[in-house]
Amino acid sequence: MLGGWEWLIIGVVAIVIILWGSAKFPEFAKALGRAKGEFSRVSKEFTDAVNAVPIESKPKPTIKIKDEILLDTAKNLGIPTDGKTREQISKEISLKITIL
Repeated sequence: MLGGWEWLIIGVVAIVIILWGSAKFPEFAKALGRAKGEFSRVSKEFTDAVNAVPIESKPKPTIKIKDEILLDTAKNLGIPTDGKTREQISKEISLKITIL
């Protein structure tokens, strides 16, 4: 049984044949093949260019964990964090923000 993609391709081919006639179909297929080849070539060039960049010069992702974000926020608001629990720091941040 034919699936969705097969029917789509059959429909496109039928529309091309109806609109431009069967004489133009080989030209259309050739242009489509050239476009696919060009896309593949450019895609390979891009991949090669990305892989040619040394690993050291690639930007490293900066992912912060929740505790680091909490501590940075407290520091930016001028809240001391020594000896406090996460909950205590969160409460102080909330109070400081509502006051501002």
